[in-house]
Amino acid sequence: MIRHRQLPLPLPLPLPVQESHMIRPLPHPQWRNAYREVFLLLLVLFAPAAARAACNESPHAGVDWSNCEKRRLILRDADFRGAHMVGADMGRTDFASARLSGADLSRASLDSARFSGADLSRTKLIQANGYRTNFSGAKLIGADLSKAELARANLSKADLSGAKLEKTDLHRSVLVEANLTGANLTGADLGRANLGKATLRKATLNQADLSLARIQGADLTDALGLEQAQLDGACGDNQTRLPKGLKHPTGWPCKYTE
Repeated sequence: MIRHRQLPLPLPLPLPVQESHMIRPLPHPQWRNAYREVFLLLLVLFAPAAARAACNESPHAGVDWSNCEKRRLILRDADFRGAHMVGADMGRTDFASARLSGADLSRASLDSARFSGADLSRTKLIQANGYRTNFSGAKLIGADLSKAELARANLSKADLSGAKLEKTDLHRSVLVEANLTGANLTGADLGRANLGKATLRKATLNQADLSLARIQGADLTDALGLEQAQLDGACGDNQTRLPKGLKHPTGWPCKYTE
């Protein structure tokens, strides 16, 4: 007797499932953390490269050189209008006759840099460090130099009309024939500064330090906040023009000692 072997029935094929109805499992929390760490690592690796790329850009209006090192360069007559140079190191760089109106140089290092004849109107130089920086003949109309360190800087014949110089360090700086009309010098350090023949009409001088400041021939007509005690510590002469109610100290002209 021949026995017939029964073959197993084939399994039914799975029905096709539309992709839109598939339910995808969410990644495990550990995987999500790993993805996040990789993303942050990529940011750390590539962000400095992007910053370096900005630092390598050639000079032009609106350039972003924030925190870049640009020392000892010759950038005369360059156009930097509206540029961002916050925290940049530009010591000893030559910006003579450059156009920097509306630029932001806050907290920049400008030691011994040259801005003679440059246009820095409405420029931000808040807390900038400009020891022995040359701003002679520069336009700083409406510029903000609040809390800037400008000891021994050369600002002779510079136009600082309407500028903000609150708590600015101008110790031993040269401001001969500078225009400071309407400037705010509240709390500024002008000790031993040379303001000979400077114009300070309607300038605000509340609590400004004028100790041994040279104000021979300076025009302080209508200056605001100026007190007699400040004048007594300064060095003027009979050509110094004072606001009404204040008088020339008996010690004028005084001997200026270094």
